[in-house]
Amino acid sequence: MLLAAALLTTTPCVAAGAGGEVAAALLRTRLVERHAPCARVLLAPLGAAEAALPARQRTVWRKVAPRTVPREGFAVRRIGETLVITARGQRGLVYGAGWYLRTGARPLRYDSAPARPVRLTQIGYRAKNNSYDAWTLAMFQRRIEDFALWGASGVQVIAPVSDDDATSPLFPAPPLETLRGIGNIAHRLGIDFALYYPNLHDYATVAERDAEVARFRTLLGELPQVDALYVPGGDPGHAAPANLFPLVADEAAALRARNPAAAVWISTQGFDAAGLDAFYAQLARRPRWLTGIFAGPQTRDPVAVQRRHLPAGMQLLLYPDVAHTMHAQVPVDRWSPAFALTEGREPINPRPRAMTALFRHLDPGSSGFVTYSEGVNDDANQFLWFRLGWDPRVTPEAFARDYARAFLGDPAGARALFALEDNWIGDPARNARIDATLALVDSLRPAPWADWRIDALRYRAVYDAIVRHRLIAARAREAAALAAPDAATARARLAEADPAPVPALRTLLFALAERLWQGARLQLSVQLYGATTIERGANLDRVDVDLNDRVWIERQLATRTPAQLADHERQREGALYDDLGDPSNAPHLVRGSSPMADPLRFHGAVDGIADRTPNDGWRMAWISYAESLYDAPLRLRYTGLDRRRRYRLVATYAGEDYWLPMRLVANGSIEIHPPLDRKTNPMTVAFDIPAAATRGGTLDLAWTRPAGMGGSGRGHQVAETWLIPEPLSGERK
Repeated sequence: MLLAAALLTTTPCVAAGAGGEVAAALLRTRLVERHAPCARVLLAPLGAAEAALPARQRTVWRKVAPRTVPREGFAVRRIGETLVITARGQRGLVYGAGWYLRTGARPLRYDSAPARPVRLTQIGYRAKNNSYDAWTLAMFQRRIEDFALWGASGVQVIAPVSDDDATSPLFPAPPLETLRGIGNIAHRLGIDFALYYPNLHDYATVAERDAEVARFRTLLGELPQVDALYVPGGDPGHAAPANLFPLVADEAAALRARNPAAAVWISTQGFDAAGLDAFYAQLARRPRWLTGIFAGPQTRDPVAVQRRHLPAGMQLLLYPDVAHTMHAQVPVDRWSPAFALTEGREPINPRPRAMTALFRHLDPGSSGFVTYSEGVNDDANQFLWFRLGWDPRVTPEAFARDYARAFLGDPAGARALFALEDNWIGDPARNARIDATLALVDSLRPAPWADWRIDALRYRAVYDAIVRHRLIAARAREAAALAAPDAATARARLAEADPAPVPALRTLLFALAERLWQGARLQLSVQLYGATTIERGANLDRVDVDLNDRVWIERQLATRTPAQLADHERQREGALYDDLGDPSNAPHLVRGSSPMADPLRFHGAVDGIADRTPNDGWRMAWISYAESLYDAPLRLRYTGLDRRRRYRLVATYAGEDYWLPMRLVANGSIEIHPPLDRKTNPMTVAFDIPAAATRGGTLDLAWTRPAGMGGSGRGHQVAETWLIPEPLSGERK
């Protein structure tokens, strides 16, 4: 406590020149929290630094002071015992304070400035969010201060006119009151306050457009100064470009009447091929009111294609989805269906290597980004993007060290971020590293000032271990049941409980979920914590879901024996089987491009799961599926086929309830079936493969959906396939 008191003496360890008070107070408060030793720091704008120094140090300052500092940059000079951090204004001083807080360094000279001018993240104060809808302004203040200290140029809020419920039962305050508070917090730190404003109608008439502009003006009048406007083309919204661009031009005029320097951006989201052509035609007119476009999820053209359509002088921003693991812009590559089924699309998901690769794939030629987030589950990913936006050369290892020091107080926490990412590689039942990760996270010794982030890492490590050990046990129970001599024995085997260590880990998981609710309002359960749906991060509600085909088998045992159920893959018939949604059991699936070269999977297979569980009576193989995006085909390739034989294809078409007709073609030209609607979910189909297709000993199958469509790009999903050889003349079937 003596150290803490020393930081608040009349000769403070952290001092401020005129205009540096906010940054100095922020740094001082954070150092007090950490009981940091006193080391003199002065934060002052460039024009006020000399006057804030003692007279004896001013001559030295004049010799070493920077002549200028980049608009968002900061400069550091050590003069005797005093470390001077200077910048043009509040924003740069806060960045300098964050640098000192992360590093504690005291060099003689250091200068730094961001590589990309736009470095924002999105805050959704809405019911769909997995945490923020239960936050107070005090919690947002801490969060936004953290963002600014790590180099954020601003925050973007979702307007309360989106496609969301108007309110949330968890709101501690009305939306406008909270958004106003967020804007004031951002401006106090010197960073931008941006607005994400979907236009949700057609706007085919002037009256409809005028009504929307009037609503927009009213909202602007109820908020602090808005520094940038972001209008999505879709997700949500559906206006045609010919109607959308004139509307946003009027909204831009309304905004700039209040803030002439405000930026205006439109996204390419949601459009089909014709809609994108119309969008590009609008860009070709070079609208002077438009700053640029932002490229995000549900966009059918890769960023490189969008960049080629930009007129000279118009900027491109990235809008990457850092929150989701599947059914998303950046799915986890070859993710086990056991993880997808339990932890879901919005889990705690530090992905340092994948996110660094994503940034480096998308960043060239961009002006920066707004990370699409749904709360705190993607915390590490958000802060990694802030660092990369400041310095694209930052390695994931360097970031992880900074993150662990800044938020955990234990340098070993850096290894935990990578270990958790590695937990999701391969089959969890075979991945013994998951147990090692749990031991590593359990061994961390966070500092007394560490916050909810340590519990987030613990929760993920415990959950991964539960999935691993439950999956091992579930497979063993199913194998024993199918090998049982009778139905009664099979049912008894399926009913066996999960063994140790699952019960103890489950108890710990629920305790950590409660701590995360108390510390970060993370809503890990619908019933316990008020999450809107399981899909919105509430994976505590899926921890006990079946990981085998228990219910389906029990139903089948009413009329069939265990032996009759044991050969689902039809090995006795010589079938070549693929469980397309299980990366460990899809030998003929053509994966296509690598996730490093194509992280958005425009040219490769994507794994997913349906909105069902095995407890509903679905087989695991029906729940998981493979698909491809937009016009790319989903492909299987067979080699070494018997040239003398005919083959029959049996397939299970299953997946999400969202579905589009699929066409199946062999070897690029032989139609196996025309565009086919899925009548049931799941639906089993069977087709004879023409002899000409396999005469060469190989077979390529390609499923496609209708060309040129927009939206998410999904909708043609195949769960499992059997390529079955027909018997030759004289053979028994």
